[in-house]
Amino acid sequence: MAERLQKILANTGLGSRRELERWIAAGKVKLNGQPASLGERASINDNLTVDGRFYRVVADDAAASRVIAYHKPLGEITTRSDPENRKTVFDSLPQLRSGRWISVGRLDINTLGLLLLTTDGELAHALMHPSRQIEREYAVRVNGRVTEPMLERLRSGVELDDGLAAFDRVRAEEQHRDSANNWFHVVVREGRNREIRRLWESQGLLVSRLIRVRYGPVLLPKRLGRGRFADLTDAQVTDLRQAVGLKPLDASASGLRAVPVHPRHKRKAARKTRNKKPRRQQVQVKS
Repeated sequence: MAERLQKILANTGLGSRRELERWIAAGKVKLNGQPASLGERASINDNLTVDGRFYRVVADDAAASRVIAYHKPLGEITTRSDPENRKTVFDSLPQLRSGRWISVGRLDINTLGLLLLTTDGELAHALMHPSRQIEREYAVRVNGRVTEPMLERLRSGVELDDGLAAFDRVRAEEQHRDSANNWFHVVVREGRNREIRRLWESQGLLVSRLIRVRYGPVLLPKRLGRGRFADLTDAQVTDLRQAVGLKPLDASASGLRAVPVHPRHKRKAARKTRNKKPRRQQVQVKS
């Protein structure tokens, strides 16, 4: 089995095929130690170097691709490791026999709710790419009195330090005139850092609770407890793929992806090969 390099790298979650084609053309990808060229194919156990990082090509069954919904609680971070030794969402996920979980976007430590994770690198990249304009919906508890002119500014656009930002939609829950806290549902199509909190802060208001309740067509399951996960159904995965313009998975199809290889292991393998003594050849002596 052999596949084009850009497809293998896309399956790994390193970027879109078009972006990876540019990497190959720019000389950032090597195949078995040699600069790769566009259209070149790789097979199982081939070695890849991508922007200085080492990978090995392995089989990737499409039928084994999974997407799970995780109900992230407060206090967990969405990176794989943390120098402060705080708990990460990956500590609570099921173990995989092969491959790895890829987080679809991030939630900061003080945000809870729906986090999608998948073993499908191409799907993860497509769901996060700004060009796809995938909706993210949040329930927000705002501390302070919210007026209609404020909401109008948040809909039309507010200049933040990284550019213009706005809510696609903002809907108020029932408000109590004497209450200091009120709930809203907001929809954005970007994944900018602390975008929702900064938008409310631009109006002199503070967010006291932020919960992601929807990502694209997938809703946070009502009975999914915090710190728990649930596999998405085949129909939900198909809806996700269609939302980003990907074809439904063929359960009988298989492909290739690349897994990271530690440079130390790569050097050991090379050293072992260099030090290997040649086999003695038996010489037949004519009588």
